[in-house]
Amino acid sequence: MNYSEQRKRLRAVLAGSKCLSPASVYDPLSARVAEAVGYEIGMLAGSVASNTTLAAPDLIVLTLTELADQIRRIMRASKLSLIVDADHGYGNALNVMRTVEELERAGVSAMSIEDTLLPTRFGQPEGTDELISVEEMVGKLKAAVAARQDPSLVIAGRTAALKVEGTEKAVARAKAYAATGVDAIFIVGVETLDQVQAIHAAAKLPVIIGSAPASLKREDFAARGVRILLQGHQPVAAAVKALHETYTHLYNGGAPADLKDKVASAKDMEKLVNGDAYKQWQREYLR
Repeated sequence: MNYSEQRKRLRAVLAGSKCLSPASVYDPLSARVAEAVGYEIGMLAGSVASNTTLAAPDLIVLTLTELADQIRRIMRASKLSLIVDADHGYGNALNVMRTVEELERAGVSAMSIEDTLLPTRFGQPEGTDELISVEEMVGKLKAAVAARQDPSLVIAGRTAALKVEGTEKAVARAKAYAATGVDAIFIVGVETLDQVQAIHAAAKLPVIIGSAPASLKREDFAARGVRILLQGHQPVAAAVKALHETYTHLYNGGAPADLKDKVASAKDMEKLVNGDAYKQWQREYLR
């Protein structure tokens, strides 16, 4: 399939002046719901992929092929411009090349490669992050850019340096990553607008922010080169809570009819799964 339209749409956002937030999606049905609301950009985070595919924490136990398979399912069912957290690229620079190949073919519009040392090393203090060297990360990003086949695919260099090494070194890393030919800088651990301003000025690339204090406004980010602002993954948590409440109600003997106002209607479900199209195909091809 050709995903250039979705990729060009995302590039237009990165080249624009506004800061947008994507829908956090995790499977084909959630992607369809996001589209029905009006979203054009989706995000599949590494943590969300691990949680929903394996019911496992975000500890790099999900494999590249499992991630690529889930992306294919999502892109088969939707036209979202999908941003994907590709973690550390699943290994060294050569593994990164394989990651780009697989995820590009699966249909992503953008992927980020991060400089966090993953998976957690033996003896690493719990709750801490460690970074690979600038040199190793530069090699990974150069490899990612070289492996890309569709020039409209967005590759973002992601850094956790703000919370590990401080602003000065984060700025230096962003500048070095930008020189590899990536299309955006993805930063986590933002606490102030001054940090964002410094990184954007050094990298001279669009900025994607993984999380930020609620006191910092989207308009202020937009003025400092931020084009994508993630807002967490509440839809996944909301789905889990809804499942738990529904299962509990039914398990305890509650009537299904009592859930009428809390569940999607049969009509809505039929629309989300393209029921009309399937009925038409049944009439045309099932003889």
